Amino acid sequence: MRTRNCLFLLLWVLFDGGLLIPLQPQPQHTLAAEPRENVLHLPGRRFHFHRVKRGWVWNQFFVLEEYMGSEPQYVGKLHSDLDKGEGTVKYTLSGDGAGTVFTIDETTGDIHAIRSLDREEKPFYTLRAQAVDIETRKPLEPESEFIIKVQDINDNEPKFLDGPYVASVPEMSPVGVIRTALPNMDREVKEQYQVLIQAKDMGGQLGGLAGTTIVNITLTDVNDNPPRFPKSIFHLKVPESSPVGSAIGRIRAVDPDFGKNAEIEYNIVPGDGGNLFDIVTDEDTQEGVIKLKKPLDFETKKAYTFKVEASNLHLDHRFHSVGPFKDTATLKISVLDMDEPPVFSKPLYTMEVYEDTPVGTIIGAVTAQDLDVGSSAVRYFIDWKSDGDSYFTIDGTEGTIATNELLDRESTPQYNLSIIASKVSNPLLTSKVNVLINVLDVNEFPPEISVPYDTAVCENAKPGQTIQIVSAADRDLSPAGQQFSFRLSPEAAIKPNFTVRDFRNNTAGIETRRNGYSRRQQELYFLPVVIEDSSYPVQSSTNTMTIRVCRCDSDGTILSCNVEAIFLPVGLSTGALIAILLCILILLAIVVLYVALRRQKKKDTLMTSKEDIRDNVIHYDDEGGGEEDTQAFDIGALRNPKVIEENKIRRDIKPDSLCLPRQRPAVEDNTDIRDFIHQRLQENDMDPTAPPYDSLATYAYEGNGSVAESLSSIDSLTTEADQDYDFLTDWGPRFKVLADMFGEEESYNPDNVT
Repeated sequence: MRTRNCLFLLLWVLFDGGLLIPLQPQPQHTLAAEPRENVLHLPGRRFHFHRVKRGWVWNQFFVLEEYMGSEPQYVGKLHSDLDKGEGTVKYTLSGDGAGTVFTIDETTGDIHAIRSLDREEKPFYTLRAQAVDIETRKPLEPESEFIIKVQDINDNEPKFLDGPYVASVPEMSPVGVIRTALPNMDREVKEQYQVLIQAKDMGGQLGGLAGTTIVNITLTDVNDNPPRFPKSIFHLKVPESSPVGSAIGRIRAVDPDFGKNAEIEYNIVPGDGGNLFDIVTDEDTQEGVIKLKKPLDFETKKAYTFKVEASNLHLDHRFHSVGPFKDTATLKISVLDMDEPPVFSKPLYTMEVYEDTPVGTIIGAVTAQDLDVGSSAVRYFIDWKSDGDSYFTIDGTEGTIATNELLDRESTPQYNLSIIASKVSNPLLTSKVNVLINVLDVNEFPPEISVPYDTAVCENAKPGQTIQIVSAADRDLSPAGQQFSFRLSPEAAIKPNFTVRDFRNNTAGIETRRNGYSRRQQELYFLPVVIEDSSYPVQSSTNTMTIRVCRCDSDGTILSCNVEAIFLPVGLSTGALIAILLCILILLAIVVLYVALRRQKKKDTLMTSKEDIRDNVIHYDDEGGGEEDTQAFDIGALRNPKVIEENKIRRDIKPDSLCLPRQRPAVEDNTDIRDFIHQRLQENDMDPTAPPYDSLATYAYEGNGSVAESLSSIDSLTTEADQDYDFLTDWGPRFKVLADMFGEEESYNPDNVT
């Protein structure tokens, strides 16, 4: 049987029309002279006065499919008429399958198939042959094209195209033979069939009787059809501004089944669009709705290609062997470019600047770009809502941020600005970014004692006792590892009653340096403590601590620190204290009475001396009204009229210019004192340089504790009309006349003044 098949194949190859096709008609002598099989002759070059011998030129080779040999399958041979066998010709092969399916020996021109072929997959291959000179690398003749056909072998069993076929005969059917073959019934093609069943009894000489019946068969739908896409490629165009979650397109697969058998489930095959797109089934139309999972960006990627799979939701296990109930299609999505706002290079900018930085110092910059195809310039602005006090400015072109005011970390340690970037070509397209500016601390405040301490020391304290532990605080933002040092000020370290011990952990202890303290000698001690930080520049401050001396028991517990207890012996009662105070008051009254009696006695003595006509200078312990400066006048001139005084200058203030001493006429011996005084008064009235001068007396304080406060006219208003004297009415009846005089003119009547 195999031998007969091979013979038929050989005859078909040799005599089947169109397989042996010459490229062009050839003379009979050439065919007879050089007959060759499976050899492709390449036409040689033609030279003048020479005739080239030519043979049959084949344009196709044959190779068997499913070759199972251990060596490559020989296909045929390429040969050029210019090849004299001297190894100067090189053969090359190109085209369909060259190098992967077929190879050629460059010297001999032999062609081999290097792998097994399948005619059902690809029935023929088109290749091109070329012969070149090995030395010059130039073609010896034009390139020729030929075909290699794959010969079929009987390697596939026959199959029914529309199987499976199912037929059934109900039990208790009459004995007979089914004459009619039942077709493959398909409800989608025809819902009802009529089947003629014939039965014949073969008994008897002439044969039995035959009977026929018609059976109506109604088909019930089963899930025997997979969904199919009407086309293999779907194209969608989507704007890049499409919101996330929106439906950007629909595709549909067709299932000829009915009801739930036609329900389809869509899925995206893992690939290019798996992370960016999603697909769900529309239950009403059984369409696949494609939705956007992430934002699109035309500048990042302009197109996406991925596969979508449609499969039956309800499968019937009876048809699993038929094949997969699914279909795939390719979905190509093109992203459409839209005019978008600028994009900042960072989602958040963080900058730092030291406090007290000079105005105009650049502290950083922001950058935004227009990523559209036709890029536009970008302008920058500060959102005034985030910087209403204008502490910062921004360069609209460069995006650099600079200080516009002096910054203080203690008042505002951080600023949060909003920077807006807009396109010059379309100012309505804007984007915003936050800029966080941290103000760095500069060591400008010295450390101080953290809290006011109420420090006390016992009278019976011993040297080296710690009576108080103090800590420090700094209004600056203390860096990590900040250290405070404590010590006594230099002036207090000479003979200290107390000392400061630095514990090197930002605390210090106040220790005693004496053996006991007496409240009667000194109730309060003031201890200056110097605190210094470790930042740059170093800051320090002197803090004065007040230490009270208190009475304590033997265990060191404070019993009393009151002022009245200083003079009381231990165990003195309140009644005894009142008695002592009464005695003190009585003694004071006696002393005051004694002094008053002594002064009265002195006055009586002076009254008895009025008959004495001698000039007496009486000195008083108290001063009368007038200025405290008793040297405004020199009373020595009254004692001795013959003495010519020199011009004495007041000690309270010097005049701007001093005149020479005046030449006073000599006073006669018998001049009366009254005339002398009158003469001196006239001289002084006519002399502007004579004392007393109009001078401004400066006081340390004036008017404290008085209802009228200060009566000085230094701060008075420029004109009398501008002054308001209504407040004089509030001072009581003693100032009533004064209030009427300086009040309104119509309210003052001099006749009423008493």
